Amino acid sequence: MKVIEISRFGPPEVLTLAARPDPVPAAGEMLIEVAAAGVNRPDVIQRYGKYPPPPGASDIPGLEVAGVVAALGPGVTGWSTGEAVCALVAGGGYAERAAVPVEQCLPIPNGLTAIQAAGIPETFFTVWTNVFQRGRLTAGETILIHGGTSGIGTTAIQLAKAFGGVVLATAGSDGKCEAMRALGADHAFNYRTQDWVAEGKRVTGGAGVNLILDIVGGDYIARNLDLLSIEGRLVQIAFLKSARAEIDFSVLMRKRCTLTGSTLRPRTPAEKGVIARELHARVWPLLESGAVAPVIHTVFPFAEAAAAHRLMEESSHIGKLILDLTA
Repeated sequence: MKVIEISRFGPPEVLTLAARPDPVPAAGEMLIEVAAAGVNRPDVIQRYGKYPPPPGASDIPGLEVAGVVAALGPGVTGWSTGEAVCALVAGGGYAERAAVPVEQCLPIPNGLTAIQAAGIPETFFTVWTNVFQRGRLTAGETILIHGGTSGIGTTAIQLAKAFGGVVLATAGSDGKCEAMRALGADHAFNYRTQDWVAEGKRVTGGAGVNLILDIVGGDYIARNLDLLSIEGRLVQIAFLKSARAEIDFSVLMRKRCTLTGSTLRPRTPAEKGVIARELHARVWPLLESGAVAPVIHTVFPFAEAAAAHRLMEESSHIGKLILDLTA
């Protein structure tokens, strides 16, 4: 099969087209004939050698795929070859075929293409587990989403709004702020020109926000705690600035805040399966009705993965970048 592999750690040009043996599905796995694969920032970090795949996972980059079921491994039931499927993978997404634990597979929502479906798993799994399972967002609560035009951000804005949240979001330009409002954000702040802590306090009448989803880290952590409400929750899922920060624990104690975080990639198939089942029950109807949708910025031919990575690093996109394996 054709794959895009990381020939050495470095810039986008290290992504090269290569040939690998077809994977064989083990017990509890399905083989997917991949039509499209999502591109995510962790792929870029892996390309630089700073985010190795977990033990046993493919060294080929790519965390989400969509296509059709090509074969079933021993013990797999409930699926048939030829069915449309999308899946979360721990690696191996940039390939014509991928063997995936069945727990991490979901049917492509009715009415969506493989290109659209390839933009769902990584961001929807991440947002669901962090905003709703760990963050416990409920209707009527306020949530601040940093990086609101990223794949994670565009998903979080839509899902938080769909489940009754009051959504605040940050981005780095007025155009991106307008895009966030179009997706449902009640308030959008340009972090280059506005003090988002002050603005957040203003629009909440000084109460602060109930939940913050942060991908920035560094000095944002102390500022996030400043903005949190009493009993507020800060969920850390990435650190574009720094993994280290100095915070005043008296703020956390006084507000009775919760500071938490998570990673998704190293979790077991069983743990990911819990997220998948909740998504299928509660979010798939929203996708099929059109109430929420993956935001696709650009689709690249498979061989142009390096161009997709360059665009990802520019951070000028809004939503998801997708590789089309049929092109």
